[in-house]
Amino acid sequence: MQQDVETTIREAPATTEPLLSVRDLEVSFGDAPPVLHGVSFDVQPGERVAIVGQSGSGKSTIIGAILRLLPGSGYISAGSILLDGEDLAPAGEKYMRAVRGSRIGLVPQDPASNLNPAMKVGAQIADALVAHGVRGRDAVQRRVVELMTEAGIPDAARRATQFPHEFSGGMRQRVLIAIALAREPELLIADEPTSALDVTVQRQILNHLQTLVESRGTSLLFITHDLGVAADRTDRIIVMLDGNIVETGTPAQILLNPQHEYTRRLVAAAPTATTVAARATAAELGVAHKILAEPILVVENLVKEFKLRGQHGSILRAVDDVSFSIPRGTTTAIVGESGSGKTTVARIVLGLEQATSGRASIDGQTITASRGAERAALRRKVQPVFQDPYGSLDPTYSIERLIDEPLRIFGVGNRATRRDRVGELLDQVALPRAIAQRRPNELSGGQRQRVAIARALALDPELLICDEAVSALDVLVQDQILELLDSLQKRLGISYLFISHDLAVVRQIANSVIVMKQGTVVENGSVDDVFARPAADYTRDLLGAIPGGAFAP
Repeated sequence: MQQDVETTIREAPATTEPLLSVRDLEVSFGDAPPVLHGVSFDVQPGERVAIVGQSGSGKSTIIGAILRLLPGSGYISAGSILLDGEDLAPAGEKYMRAVRGSRIGLVPQDPASNLNPAMKVGAQIADALVAHGVRGRDAVQRRVVELMTEAGIPDAARRATQFPHEFSGGMRQRVLIAIALAREPELLIADEPTSALDVTVQRQILNHLQTLVESRGTSLLFITHDLGVAADRTDRIIVMLDGNIVETGTPAQILLNPQHEYTRRLVAAAPTATTVAARATAAELGVAHKILAEPILVVENLVKEFKLRGQHGSILRAVDDVSFSIPRGTTTAIVGESGSGKTTVARIVLGLEQATSGRASIDGQTITASRGAERAALRRKVQPVFQDPYGSLDPTYSIERLIDEPLRIFGVGNRATRRDRVGELLDQVALPRAIAQRRPNELSGGQRQRVAIARALALDPELLICDEAVSALDVLVQDQILELLDSLQKRLGISYLFISHDLAVVRQIANSVIVMKQGTVVENGSVDDVFARPAADYTRDLLGAIPGGAFAP
């Protein structure tokens, strides 16, 4: 196995003078103690280096320091940042404006917030070209189309006239890559460029990025919390913890023979396609056989159509004749690419969308045909946990008010009993009761997701719909949330419909899996059968796109 893995590693570039040399870097904010502690590393010309670590480890602070874009009161308090021998640490803003884009390019994490929604995509790429010195409208437009085509955007001339909202998440990420490479930088920094993308789109984006970087001889500094992606796509991995580098090595060294305890924890927490968890089953939960015969959720021949505006009455069938059921006390996952229809199914089950035809029922009561008081009663039985807890939690509310809001809406209890219930819920999700009067921005991402789970549990639902509930979390926090969901299921007998693009996570948490493509179910079975013996080519393609496969045990 070791010999096979080593052959997958790209031969490292010959040792030369490093393009980027960070030495004894220390970053502080105001009068507080430093958050980076003597960080040192090199990036050789043409080398691909990944920096991995949990949230708060210092990855983004390093980027901010290199680009001299530290937020708030942040500043470089010690050390040097040599770019081809020139120290950027003491450089002025005028000098750095010339460096950013032309010598160091950045592909940021979230294309939705890093593209101007009011500007056409082509105009945003053109801005970068003009800043690089390209002159003449025709020359700029030709280069815009070339860059978009190189980034894998089809029909680039037409799509350059469109706005960001007309692009998928993957296509928007390609636009950011085109902008970052427009000025042909020597070093490209990619900050979690695929964390919100499904595995097949992620693979396409990384393939294009890798091809473009290698064809230009550009060095790549890749920031990620995904060890599988780092292992597949880089020559060397730097592991960070609490502002310190704790380990550096090749992907094979880091994943197969980690030396530091923290690295071993990261590797152990990272799910893979072969991860097999001790999943709770209905029988283990002690659920009576009579109840086992009645699934908690039944979906039959579900169809959802949308009229496409401006396309002469064209219809998009987002969900096409979908049927499945969820045994009580178990977890069923729906996987598929963006646009496969999985979230639309979840919204219909939640009563947030009306089905065009078909039926969905909870405990034998039809969701799709319910109205008024009946719909409200059914909503108590099924509750959501969304992807972004910061976006789904009102930032002006205290944690107590956020968790007890469902109780207030449904008129459950009085102020005293609701306060007691909030305390119980915080206990259930392993949060201290002392945080009840804090606001969401005072909590970490993992803590906010625990608050979202506590809020979803407030009404004692029978089914939780987790829509990409762990996709934005680093591997250690993700592992903690998955363990929490598993323990809640074992203790409360709750059922889960788990929507995800991460098949490795699905392998760890689900009992059964539904694979969707373009609104239809292409495969449905136990998670062990689907992963070990996929029947559909599309499923095999999804499984083949899971990063880090070469390093799986």
